[in-house]
Amino acid sequence: MTERKPAGVSFESWVDKQIREAEQRGDFSQLPGFGKPLPDIDRPYDETWWIKAKMQREGVSMLPPALALRKEAEDTRAAVSEARSEAEVRRMLTEVNEKIEAAIRRPPPGPLLNMRPFDIDAVVEAWRGERGPA
Repeated sequence: MTERKPAGVSFESWVDKQIREAEQRGDFSQLPGFGKPLPDIDRPYDETWWIKAKMQREGVSMLPPALALRKEAEDTRAAVSEARSEAEVRRMLTEVNEKIEAAIRRPPPGPLLNMRPFDIDAVVEAWRGERGPA
């Protein structure tokens, strides 16, 4: 469809002609999803549907900063059991504690953080207990 609209022809009729010719050539019959129902057709209209779909396809999640920090803290706590050394456990906890302390000093927008920094020594002791005697 690289040809230009001829002078004197209304834009709408020119576009209609282009569509009709493409249909006759079968250009639309090989499109992905041809003959299938539209996904989410029964859902209420959402102006940002395409942003949400793109984020879902890309595996991106957008949480308020406080909730993202809570999630990071939970993930870190769960990852501690997989740590190979005490130094790794301490490094992981120290990193997330620094973020928690910064958020306590200057609360991010959104829901309340409601968190305290991890007691690193207590978590390390529990990590040692999980691993059993060396």
